[in-house]
Amino acid sequence: MASRPTTPPNGAPRPLTPDEEAVVRALPLLLYALPRAIDADMAREQRMSNTEYLTLMFLSEAPDRRLRMQELARAIEMSLSGTSRIVHRLESEGYIERMQCDTDGRSWHASLTDAGFTRLEQAWPTNLAAVRRHFLDHLKDLDLKKLAAALRNIAG
Repeated sequence: MASRPTTPPNGAPRPLTPDEEAVVRALPLLLYALPRAIDADMAREQRMSNTEYLTLMFLSEAPDRRLRMQELARAIEMSLSGTSRIVHRLESEGYIERMQCDTDGRSWHASLTDAGFTRLEQAWPTNLAAVRRHFLDHLKDLDLKKLAAALRNIAG
């Protein structure tokens, strides 16, 4: 980074401290590397992407294990078309059923099957180990409640 003035002009933002700069520079690395590392573990050990795992997880937590496709897309942070591809793949494995919404014939629901719930339970230990190994084990000395609150505030 270019050299910083020691005192900012009146009203200008203050320069980053070295610790602040380190956090700001590390964040994009985390946002890129963490999902890839977890996904690699899931693919290697479960033959399932982390996004597929998250799809099953969010459905398992929903009332009646069912979500509208738009709600599921929001939960897994994917486009509706990307979510449809994931749901189609999981449907072909028997883990999800798609059904038209009773009240709105244009909308579809994704519903977790018993086989999908069983598959989620099988994959859970791998996901948990990956999350711990690649993320939580590196945060041992931090106040996780404060960190979680700060991250939620940043996300808005």
